[in-house]
Amino acid sequence: MSTENLLQLQGVHTHIGAYHILHGVDLAVPKGQLTMLLGRNGAGKTTTLRTIMGLWQASQGSIHFNGRDITRMHTPQIAHLNIAYVPENMGIFADLTVKENLLLAARKASNAARMDQERLQWIFKLFPAVEKFWNHPAGKLSGGQKQMVAVARAIIEPRDLLIVDEPSKGLAPAIINNMIEAFDQLKKSGVTILLVEQNINFAKRLGDTVAVMDNGRVVHAGSMAALAADEALQQSLLGLSL
Repeated sequence: MSTENLLQLQGVHTHIGAYHILHGVDLAVPKGQLTMLLGRNGAGKTTTLRTIMGLWQASQGSIHFNGRDITRMHTPQIAHLNIAYVPENMGIFADLTVKENLLLAARKASNAARMDQERLQWIFKLFPAVEKFWNHPAGKLSGGQKQMVAVARAIIEPRDLLIVDEPSKGLAPAIINNMIEAFDQLKKSGVTILLVEQNINFAKRLGDTVAVMDNGRVVHAGSMAALAADEALQQSLLGLSL
């Protein structure tokens, strides 16, 4: 597996109004791997994702994707580089059907029949609920089903990088297991993934590499397996054990 970094943040600072949220974030996301971004609430994880996507502008530092400087790019330009982002609130269009939600993201398809059918079948295998509720309004689905729709929508076209904010939040254990299997399959298909997560079991089962944030900085980076095996380190970084 290549250890070349697909995404790299160096010394990234982000201000939101009068607030200085990120204080020099250094983060590397190796190509073909699943990187976990962990940390207590308020550590700056979501701000980091939003800064990568250009939703908030870095006030200092640089962000490189695939060797290209994207620090000053606008969100649509960043998305066009084959980066998909699933925010914590999922961003589902509640009044549209599941099919319409996915069609919106399938840039090459003008109607459902023109979607890549082979890819659609692959998504249905990852997330059976997407097929089951294909013609249902997305707003009527459960939290877990909405999360599946949000991820399915992000991967309806092939992506080089998938960024997901807390995919397991509020989900039942059975749905979390389904989500873990789906991300594992995605990783095996060659997608590089950056996940913010609070569920440590989720992180432990999926992560190749890990970065832990505290007070707007990355305070630890390394292999997920090494962190999972070191209870003293977990306790000092996260105040919990895996």
